[in-house]
Formats: sequence, C-alpha cells, structure tokens
Amino acid sequence: MENNGFGELLELLAKCNFPELRERLEKMNEVDIAEFMEGLNQEQTLLVFRILPKDISADVFSYLDSDSRTGIIEAATDKELHALVDDLYLDDTVDMLEEVPANVVRRVLASTDSQTRELINRFLNYPENSAGSIMTIEMVELHDRYTVREAIDHIRKTGVDKETIYTCYCIDDARHLIGSVQLRHLIMADEDDLIRDIMDGMDYLRYVHTLDDQEEVADIVRKYDLLSVPVLDNEDRLVGIITVDDIVDVIEEENTEDMEKMSLLKPSGNDKPYLKTSVFRLAGNRIVWLLVLMISATFTGKIIENYEALLSGMVALTASIPMLMDTGGNAGSQTSTLVIRNLALGEVTARDYLRILWKELRVALICGLILGVVNLGRMLLLRSGTLMECVVTSLAMVCAVIVAKLIGCTLPIIAKLLHIDPALMAGPMITTIVDAVTLIIYFSLAQAILM
Repeated sequence: MENNGFGELLELLAKCNFPELRERLEKMNEVDIAEFMEGLNQEQTLLVFRILPKDISADVFSYLDSDSRTGIIEAATDKELHALVDDLYLDDTVDMLEEVPANVVRRVLASTDSQTRELINRFLNYPENSAGSIMTIEMVELHDRYTVREAIDHIRKTGVDKETIYTCYCIDDARHLIGSVQLRHLIMADEDDLIRDIMDGMDYLRYVHTLDDQEEVADIVRKYDLLSVPVLDNEDRLVGIITVDDIVDVIEEENTEDMEKMSLLKPSGNDKPYLKTSVFRLAGNRIVWLLVLMISATFTGKIIENYEALLSGMVALTASIPMLMDTGGNAGSQTSTLVIRNLALGEVTARDYLRILWKELRVALICGLILGVVNLGRMLLLRSGTLMECVVTSLAMVCAVIVAKLIGCTLPIIAKLLHIDPALMAGPMITTIVDAVTLIIYFSLAQAILM
C-alpha cells in the first residue's frame, strides 16, 4: 500500500481525520480511490465509502472488485442502497448484480423502484455474453423531427445522466433507429436545421442486436474505431448502446479466456484476481487437461518402446530425442499461436487454409533447413555419434519442423470448421501431438537409413 502512494491516506484513516481524508479523496481519480479501498478491511472500506462525496461514490463503486462491492452492499442501509442504485449507470448495476450472491441481489432489487427493477430484470434475462447483457440505456435519443436548437436543449436537460453524449442516435416515432449525429455536427449546424437533414443515415451506421455475441460487438467497435455502438431489438427498435469502456472489458475478458484455453486451462469465468482465487478452484481449472495430456503421453512412450532394439545400440539417437521433441513442439506452437490469433482478429478464415498451408510450408522449409544444418555442425563438432547418425538426426529435424508447422496451421482451422474454439489447439495440445509424430518420423528414418 505504501508503494502505491497511499501512506498518508492510511495515516489519516488511522487517526480518524475524516474531514481531511474526504478532502484528499475528492481530488483523486475514482480508479485510484477504488484501488486504495481494495487494500482496506471490510469495516474500513465501508467507512471510506460513506465519507466519499455523493457525486463520486457511485463511480468509485463501479471500479471496486466484487468482494468489496458485496461487503458494502451487505453493510449498507436500505436508504444507502437506494441512493447507490439511483446513481449507478444501469449497466454497472447489472454487472454488479451478476457478481454478488442471490440474497444480495434480492436486497438490491427490493430497494429500487418498480420501473428500475423491471429494467434490471430485463437485462439480467439476456443471455450471458450477449450484446443485451452489456448494453446501457443511458444514451441520447433525438427524434428526427427535432430542430438543432431543440436537440441541443434536449441534450442539456438529459445529458447529465447519460454515459456519452458525443454520438446521438436518431429515432422515429416508433423508436426505430434511422441514423446518428455527432455532437460536433450539432454545434456547427444552423439552429433551424432539422435533425433528419443533417444526420448520417443507416448506410453509415454500425449497429448490433441484443442477442449478438459480445465478441462480435468488440470486433465491430475495434474495426470502425467507434466510441459507442447502438443495440437494436428484433424489430430494429433502439433499446440501448454499448460504450467503448465496456468493450475494453470484453476484449480483456476474451483475451484472458483465449490465453487460458491456449495453455489448456479451464476458463476461470470469474472476476477474482489470482491471489483471491482459492487453491481448489485453481487446481480444478488445471487438473482435467493435465490428466488428458498425461494419458496422451502414453502413446509417445509406446512409440519409444517399439523402437527399443534400435535405440539400445545407438546412444546418440537416444540423446537427441528430447531436442527433436522440443524443437518440433516449439515450431508447431509458433504456427498455431499465429493462426489462432489471426482467426480471432478475422484476418484469415477457414477458406484461406491452402494459402496458409503454402506460406507455412515455405517458412518451415527455411527454418527446418537452417536448424538441420546447424544441428549437423553441432553434432559433428561435439562428436555426438557417427556421421550417419548425425545426418539422420539432422534430417529428422528438418522433417519434424515441416510437419509440426503444417500441423500447427491445420488443427486450428479444423477446430474452426467444427465450431470448436481454435485456442484449444495451441501450446500443450500441439506439443503432445507433434511429439508423437516427430518420434515416428525420427525412428522411421533411423530404421530405413541405419539398419
């Protein structure tokens, strides 16, 4: 805590100097206040939250971790809960309710008015990871019949409670989305111009529907550099927007999930940091794939057993097994990681498979030949076996790299076609498969050339 520059705040808290502590907190960024509070115990967290100015307490709450949020809600009075929910943006309220226990959810809903409760329940009913589950209804809506003067007056009256006012969405009397207008265009336009005459039409507008996957939404925002994207229902009526700050969270969540899958970890699916996650949960996320990989390694052992007679008289061949397996596994992992990332970004598709294969074949030939020549020189210099054993090992190196890279680009494409997450076809999975193939190539060459 001292290293984060919070030493003076802790001292003020310890001395119960609340007026000065409040004054110091007022001058801080909400994110920094949340970081400070997360280092406190539950009693101190609630105390600091209560002395925060009302105009920033809700913003600070939205940045706290789930444990701190739950502690505040459980200790807060009904009046405090009501004020908190009123001040929170609706999407932040929904995010919070998805993380806390059911009894806490019931208490929060009981402290809200019927209209807010109805909206919250509607959001909670959207499928997890859908556009509807992460959208907010705090947006600026402008009727196309408004003049610029009326539109600006409307923004002044309602904009204080909106998540963003930079992009205003235009609707007709049936709430169908018909266009959008940037705030800067409103300011520069003539006051008597109609919104319908200055707005960008649907041809220029990018939008999503409530049941679209959040990853698709993130791709649209990233591709078109949007600050927000409108969300429509199945009748193309405007029901909400998704802002870029929520998209950043989605991208972080999706990247974390892909990284976990690429390391063959069961996705954690929670927002708890590593140090606050129980060892049983961490072990549970890892043990399944460790068991699968351990059992699959049986095939590698059986391959070595079948060539026991060949290896018994050639120590150099045996000594080269780890090097060949590591090189092949690393080569396959390099390619699979690259292909998986490009699939995720939409830069390649399954239809590009032959082009990917041809490119990786040429890369594999270059890498394999360089590695083979260097390995041959290394083995001859160190006198690691006879000349033919060195040649066999180096030739196997070239073949292993080529096959590994072809497998590395093929498996993610197959996974994509089978609607399996390509991230599973990386790291340990590729290594295990390539290890077995490398040994078969190695021993087959040795048997054909040396026996």
